[in-house]
Amino acid sequence: MSLATQERPVEAKAAAVGNPAAYEPEARAHAVMPKEFLSFRLGDEEYGIDILRVQEIRSYEAPSRIANAPHFIKGVVNLRGVIVPIVDLRLKLACETAEYTDFTVVIVLTVQGRVIGVVVDSVSDVLALGADSIKPAPQMSAAVDTGYIMGMGCVKNGDVERMLILTDIEAMMSGTDMGLMDAGLH
Repeated sequence: MSLATQERPVEAKAAAVGNPAAYEPEARAHAVMPKEFLSFRLGDEEYGIDILRVQEIRSYEAPSRIANAPHFIKGVVNLRGVIVPIVDLRLKLACETAEYTDFTVVIVLTVQGRVIGVVVDSVSDVLALGADSIKPAPQMSAAVDTGYIMGMGCVKNGDVERMLILTDIEAMMSGTDMGLMDAGLH
């Protein structure tokens, strides 16, 4: 990675938008890969998102339902005067169950200048991952949408190794199926 890319990750990301190679998992992983991730659980899987996108973590409260919204958009909450859409990532990513427990939390994110809440089973910790701990996203057929996977994080703690699915939350939240971003913004 060039020094210019390290010093200007936003510019590198903007340059990658018009570059089809930037959407290749390996190219994308090295062009704009964050260094610190918030890890969270969805079912038995562990995910990581760019810590710089996280505004806060809140306990889950039932949102006000929005009529005709996709099933994974649970509704909206009023967060200190800001109306925030709440997306249940467990439903969005087709997890087997989506139970609301004492550990269920909402991660409040800032994506493209918009505030969005995502429901997850639990939050683990903040992890700093070096380039040697991040592997390219797996190559899969066109039938499997891996466009939001930046790579796989491998974290070793003694004899135990954890794998995290490093998620490009901006790409996921900007999808047309989400209906959360204006068409001109992505």
